[in-house]
Amino acid sequence: MENASETQTSLAQLFLIFLRLGVTAFGGPSMIAYIRRVTVEQKQWLDAENFNGGVALCQIIPGATAMQITAYVGLKKRGVLGAAVSFIGFGLPAFLLMMTFAALFTITHNLPAVVSAFKGLQAIIVAIVINATLTFGRTTLKTWKQFLIAAFAAALFSLNVNPVLVIFLGAIVGLVLIKPKQPAARKTASPINYSFVKPILAIIATTLVGFLLLYIFNRDLFNLSVLLFRIDLTAFGGGFASVPLMLHEVVDVHHWMDAATFMNGIVLGQVTPGPIVITATFIGYLLYGPLGGLIATISIFLPSFLMVIVIFPSFDRLRASPYFNKAIGGVLCSFVGLIFTVIFRFGGNIQWDLQSFLLAAGALVALLLKVDVFWVVVVGLAISILLFIL
Repeated sequence: MENASETQTSLAQLFLIFLRLGVTAFGGPSMIAYIRRVTVEQKQWLDAENFNGGVALCQIIPGATAMQITAYVGLKKRGVLGAAVSFIGFGLPAFLLMMTFAALFTITHNLPAVVSAFKGLQAIIVAIVINATLTFGRTTLKTWKQFLIAAFAAALFSLNVNPVLVIFLGAIVGLVLIKPKQPAARKTASPINYSFVKPILAIIATTLVGFLLLYIFNRDLFNLSVLLFRIDLTAFGGGFASVPLMLHEVVDVHHWMDAATFMNGIVLGQVTPGPIVITATFIGYLLYGPLGGLIATISIFLPSFLMVIVIFPSFDRLRASPYFNKAIGGVLCSFVGLIFTVIFRFGGNIQWDLQSFLLAAGALVALLLKVDVFWVVVVGLAISILLFIL
């Protein structure tokens, strides 16, 4: 049971607690355990059953899971406004740091020491993608049919088929091939809370007005915003699932930057707290300055937030659908294939030498030994700078 009533938890408290969590939000999905400890054990805002239900919700919808969990907690405590302040508080430190890093990058990226540092870090990013593929694959691919869907997706993506089409086909194949898990027995679904309707409609209306204004006054920012919004809508499986989608659109389709620069954004996304999709802030800043960074950030996170507050009232009904579970299973399998092909895309953009190979190999071993990715990147950065000095 929740031990604190809504009136005992102010919006300011929600914001400050999640702001503090956001400052130390390294490690991606591992942050969920930290959020649980604060919200369930320390603050007692939710009981374990409610929190686990939120985790289940956030794992089956697109977007960065840790970010969405904060919105879920805020939603349970103070409704849609509580969800908003929790979500913003948790993501704000990553946004501010990435804006700072992007500004510094535009000034220093041609300096020899910086070039050397990013060369080493790009090799480490290949190791991170390999580890993500293995981790994602172990939790997703259990049968030969699921391996088949992943291989099918990898083959299509390597042939430059649009990733959104690959994801859609993965869902279709999943409906045909995957046997859904038997849903656990559940209590009778609660009636839909219609108090959420008005604020949800207000947010959607504001979003549409924002798109309209961008379309009228800045078509380039409009195109970037729509693209990132669409990417987050299809990034099932957590924040890392957005990487192949962003790579395809930003590098291959629109040619806004080369793959090496995109990889540098991924590097910076790993040394900032929060989800890796904060790389969108880097992309927006490099293309259109601070306003571009702000618009890109809103666009890549807003769908995740909207899906939590829209789907939450009818989540039990949705999770009980075998067709939904089969389709989502196919989508997740397709993402394993997509992330697998990113290994070769990133690896092909590195000028490999013995030092790069050893850095990548050492990083992969560390990750397989469960060393936090933040420390892998920080130590790799230190080694890269040391090699430049020597």
